Amino acid sequence: MDERFEERFADKLEIREVVENWVVFRDSADWERFATVWHSDGWMTATWFQGPAAEFIEVSRKGFEAGVNILHQLGGWSCEIAGPRAISQTKMTIHQRAPVDDVLCDVVCWGRFYDFFEKRDGRWAIVRRQPIYEKDRLDPVDPVARLELDAGLLAAFPEGYRYLAYLQTKAGFTVKQGLPGLRGPAVEKLYAEGAAWLAGAASPGEPL
Repeated sequence: MDERFEERFADKLEIREVVENWVVFRDSADWERFATVWHSDGWMTATWFQGPAAEFIEVSRKGFEAGVNILHQLGGWSCEIAGPRAISQTKMTIHQRAPVDDVLCDVVCWGRFYDFFEKRDGRWAIVRRQPIYEKDRLDPVDPVARLELDAGLLAAFPEGYRYLAYLQTKAGFTVKQGLPGLRGPAVEKLYAEGAAWLAGAASPGEPL
């Protein structure tokens, strides 16, 4: 095994560990260690939040303390590395539980975490995280409960996170439109920004 292969393997292992730590630390409310997965200029985009990682940590903490129930699971993973830069893609699901018009519901959204990584001072960490929302569904926790959705409100949101956005809007969140999905201009732009990042661009695209 040559040195270059060993170094690349070590880099990928560290990047994957950061991806895993993001989910474990955030979902377990380990805010001090959650901060370690980001660089100081890290940026987070979600349906309900867009801004610096430090602010995301704080609003996540407040939401957790207020009873907001959002959890994550990870699946397959791929990573491209170019020197001290990397693009990491991880299959994921977002699980949120909240009442919708007094009916307790679970929403599940399938997608990918698309992460812009950089190695600084020997440490890989996230510079920008942009989820890609592929499809979702909404179900009452009680299978016999009757739930009637507002068709107009539901149709106002993009297909990839339509039900997630519906539940979050009903819960009082402001949901951003135009986030990347499985197809379309938004995700194609994201892929182009990822390629530019690996090629040495000055910034990780235009964070949403």
